[in-house]
Amino acid sequence: MIKITLKDGAKMEVEKGTTILEVAKKISEGLSRVATCGEVNGEIKDLRYELKEDCNLTIHTFQKEDLDGKKAYWHTTSHIMAQAVKRIFPDAKLAIGPSIDDGFYYDFDVEKPFTDEDKAKIEEEMKNIIKEDIKIERFSLPKKEALELMKEEPYKQELIEDLPEGEEISFYKQGDFTDLCAGPHLMSTGKVKAIKILTSSGAYWRGNEKNKMLQRIYAISFPKASELQEYLDLLEEAKKRDHKKLGKELDLFMISPEGPGFPFFLPKGMVLRNVLEDFWRKLHNEKGYVEIKTPMILNEELWHRSGHWDHYKDNMYTTKIDDVDFGIKPMNCPGGMIVYKHDMHSYRDLPIRAGELGLVHRHEKSGELNGLFRVRCFTQDDAHIFCLPEQMESEIAGVIKLVDKVYSVFGFPYKVELSTRPEDSMGSDELWNMAESTLKKVLEELKIPYELNEGDGAFYGPKIDFHIKDCLGRSWQCGTVQLDFQMPERFDLTYIGEDGEKHRPVMLHRVIFGSIERFIGILIEHYAGAFPTWLAPVQVKILPISEKHLEYAKKLYDEMFAQEIRVEIDSSNEKIGYKIRKTQMEKIPYMLVVGDKEIENNTVSVRSREKGDIGACNVDEFISKLKEEILDRK
Repeated sequence: MIKITLKDGAKMEVEKGTTILEVAKKISEGLSRVATCGEVNGEIKDLRYELKEDCNLTIHTFQKEDLDGKKAYWHTTSHIMAQAVKRIFPDAKLAIGPSIDDGFYYDFDVEKPFTDEDKAKIEEEMKNIIKEDIKIERFSLPKKEALELMKEEPYKQELIEDLPEGEEISFYKQGDFTDLCAGPHLMSTGKVKAIKILTSSGAYWRGNEKNKMLQRIYAISFPKASELQEYLDLLEEAKKRDHKKLGKELDLFMISPEGPGFPFFLPKGMVLRNVLEDFWRKLHNEKGYVEIKTPMILNEELWHRSGHWDHYKDNMYTTKIDDVDFGIKPMNCPGGMIVYKHDMHSYRDLPIRAGELGLVHRHEKSGELNGLFRVRCFTQDDAHIFCLPEQMESEIAGVIKLVDKVYSVFGFPYKVELSTRPEDSMGSDELWNMAESTLKKVLEELKIPYELNEGDGAFYGPKIDFHIKDCLGRSWQCGTVQLDFQMPERFDLTYIGEDGEKHRPVMLHRVIFGSIERFIGILIEHYAGAFPTWLAPVQVKILPISEKHLEYAKKLYDEMFAQEIRVEIDSSNEKIGYKIRKTQMEKIPYMLVVGDKEIENNTVSVRSREKGDIGACNVDEFISKLKEEILDRK
């Protein structure tokens, strides 16, 4: 018998060789019906997996927050889609078909792109395969036999060739279809219920533009038809909120063919951006930060010294100046080190909290560019905190509290992840263990729940990541705080301690917005372009009913402009109904209709974007309430 410890701490004994699915059945029939995979001592395994020793076991299902459970479900569906394609297009060659955070895709080498008619046929055939409820079986082969099995599939053969010699290579078989795959998968095709093919596009084999262009089909699946419909409704809502579409309609930003991946911010977009940056500066000033600005181009040697060259060189832009190699910065950190080193520091000077709204550049492939979400230049709201070892816990806590304050202003709930040492890290085990335990201690003392994200830390230190959730339930990783003992060592950063000797400071890296550009894209979609009044590029639009009311409108404009309210007048000759509809399309928080009655009574007729027609209001009273709303960032 072996002992199993379940996720909730409960323990049970089972016979050696019992599968994960059999354990699920022992717990409950209901769990066995919805189980998708298991996690044994931190490793994701098939439900078929036989337990051979004492272990910790988590059984995953298709739950809202259980991404591992969903991925096993979606990975199975990707094989169903590949089987359907092979039935309809027997000459299609299979590439890869992974699950992703929002469904799955499969890449195929076919003669011509898939049409809408093709995708409809594939979806119908997928439904047939699901109805057939074909048993899914796992088996493995030595490399030579694996190559022979996949002799008609050149892309699979290439993947097999890359695998180490002597390794058993796993496959999954469902009826007449077999695919190279590490799994995990469901027990049969019938376990999948509701499916939908979403879109298709071209994709280079292995993401390399030098390779052949394949055809990629994206799709989604759910255990219930109602969940699928809910997801499709969400997609429709997301299309309406698409920041690229709204950015164009609201004149916020543009992407020009002359600068792919390099966004242009238009006047209204700059207002939004400046309001965000002013908010950032005010908060940081209150928290004792100073602001710095470092150059965009720095000597290549610096990037070798920092370690960034080994990790970012493929994404860096480089240039030569006076026959010396320079790198355009993909990160602000090394510049922050140079600023610190320009002067000698005493222990009395620390902590030093140096913030920077720094423009960085990274080369992204053209196919991966996406409005403001994926660009080639962006501004990080960086800060680097240099502190004494005994100050690091309080400084980390201060960052966490600042992050919480910022996100609460925008109404973003968030979850926290602690990311630990990656494989390509630098530094000693001792320092990494101390850094990780420090971050854990701070989170636990603040009573902040967190998930462990093993192996996803920065190469120089572990980190706490903050994932905000927008109004559609989508998660965005924005903020982070990273504890770094490595950079101070590499750059020989020191301070003079109480003992008069030189000591090494501890360094924290942190961002809150992450990227100003990306955060603006998130805000556009979160608010569907209807920004809160304090953020809105135009807060008030004055609509004179006719030309004779224009003078009063200008008087109101001057009064509001003097009080730093962002206001415009619609002085066109259009009818008032048209003006109102146009202003509604512009998503401006308040419009003020002015005519004879308003001039006579020194009032304005107020229409709110949120509440509709509010009616007549005294001018001073309206301005007072508006300023209060802006000041409170409601």
